[in-house]
Amino acid sequence: MNRNVYQEPLVSRYTSPEMQQLFSEQTRIETWRRCWVALAEAQHELGLDDLVTSAMIDEMRQHVTNIDFDLASRKEKEIRHDVMAHIFAFGQVCPNAEPIIHLGATSQFVVCNTDLILQKKGLALIRNYLLRTIQNLAAFCRQHKGLATLGYTHYQAAQPVTVGKRNTLYIQDLLMDLDYLEALENQIKARGAKGTVGTQATFLELFKGDHDKVMALDHLVARKLGFKESFPVTGQTYTRKLDIKIAETLAGIGASAHKFAVDLRLLSNLKVQEEPFAAQQVGSSAMAYKRNPMRSERLTGLSRKLMGLPADFYGTFANQWLERTLDDSAIRRMDIPQAFLLGDAVLRLFVNITNGMVVYPKQIKRHLDMELPFMATEKILMACVEKGRSRQAIHEVIKRHSVAAGKVVKEEGQANDLIDRLASDLEIPFTYEELVAMVGNGDDFAGRSESQTEWFLREIVEPRLALYPELQEKRAEVAISV
Repeated sequence: MNRNVYQEPLVSRYTSPEMQQLFSEQTRIETWRRCWVALAEAQHELGLDDLVTSAMIDEMRQHVTNIDFDLASRKEKEIRHDVMAHIFAFGQVCPNAEPIIHLGATSQFVVCNTDLILQKKGLALIRNYLLRTIQNLAAFCRQHKGLATLGYTHYQAAQPVTVGKRNTLYIQDLLMDLDYLEALENQIKARGAKGTVGTQATFLELFKGDHDKVMALDHLVARKLGFKESFPVTGQTYTRKLDIKIAETLAGIGASAHKFAVDLRLLSNLKVQEEPFAAQQVGSSAMAYKRNPMRSERLTGLSRKLMGLPADFYGTFANQWLERTLDDSAIRRMDIPQAFLLGDAVLRLFVNITNGMVVYPKQIKRHLDMELPFMATEKILMACVEKGRSRQAIHEVIKRHSVAAGKVVKEEGQANDLIDRLASDLEIPFTYEELVAMVGNGDDFAGRSESQTEWFLREIVEPRLALYPELQEKRAEVAISV
């Protein structure tokens, strides 16, 4: 590593080798060459075999990975055109095929088709991590489906839910992300062989005015590049509207991850649920006792960056004047790889965190015990009415004691003594033991949380995950640097 120049943290710290390699210069230029080979093969197969020979194509195939980047770089400095520089470099190792490399094509033949190929492969990697996150959360929900815990609205204590039920909410969001991603995968098509401004004029000339041959060339090139079809029409580029949808989908995953990470940070402060904490991990350089939620904080930050990227793609699409302008080039070189690398980094962290989350049942019970007496007041009120007491009179009694108990908790830092107060009030027709039984342990107030969790996992999550046999039964792990 050259430490005298800026290093992209997404590469040096956060992302997988697979995603880094996918958007590497080596992969990009190799894919350009595979596009040129596919074009030559299709031209040969459709009748231009006297011009584009088998020997030329064989020569090109043999040198797809034999790339002289230094030569291409020197040529680009001379002619100021990266595609032409690499055509030149390819021609140097393929002297027989040199005359027909890029025949009839425009630069966007290789640039656009390569972008689409890489994005298609990138979405497959993203999908894999997304599924493994869902898999981990499903296992966590199953394990804690019946563990009652305080629910929160406005970040104020509300009725109890279970830990498992709360985490089904994250799964549901991720399943929506999965739906959007897979729908998007089905929309990705090749640019195909469309010519300089999308009219296929050069190819029509090559095939002597044979429109059917030109259309067949477009379809054949698309299939050779791994696509079922190509975009029906293009300008010089494929529509940048697709880039928006890809960015939106990745940003949506970022939003789901951000929601989860912030929630976990809040729960960590309450000491009821935490992210994994490595044995030798340091929480703070000054405060040795601290267990900061560093991974969740990193997940928040990376997700925030990812969520902000779609604005660039909106601007790029909206400014593609007529058939094309070049202001899309520099920004897409940065934003497309960055969107996928960010998606990769976010989901790798998500998998890592969900594989080892820690729950503290006794601390959960302490929070429940502090709030349950307040939550039981409606139950107590109804029971008093059944004993013949006036609802309005008992409501006033309970309100008076609730306010007093609340002051004890907030101002004196003492335990919630509402039940003691109610038991000692002669207007309440129940003993202390009877009132404690009404309060229960939280399970009585969690409604259908446990059965909802069981149903959701059985009917929604498990059938969906069963569609992906590559998933292993055990929870997915991803090793990351803390």
